[in-house]
Amino acid sequence: MKIRVNGVERFIQSNESISLCETIQLLGYSSKTIVVEVNKLIINSAEWEDKYINNGDELEVVSIVGGG
Repeated sequence: MKIRVNGVERFIQSNESISLCETIQLLGYSSKTIVVEVNKLIINSAEWEDKYINNGDELEVVSIVGGG
């Protein structure tokens, strides 16, 4: 499956839709420190298991950084 992540084309080893949660793990992100937008819609992390990613979807992943 081909998706676009932060403007870069990426390939996921799946011929079927997979959950956003699985996708995040496959891409190597820590789910506790990111915000994810799928096709220009921010997805609440509580909904990641129920949101499925399809071929051609566009994801924007933003890391949250704390500091002071």
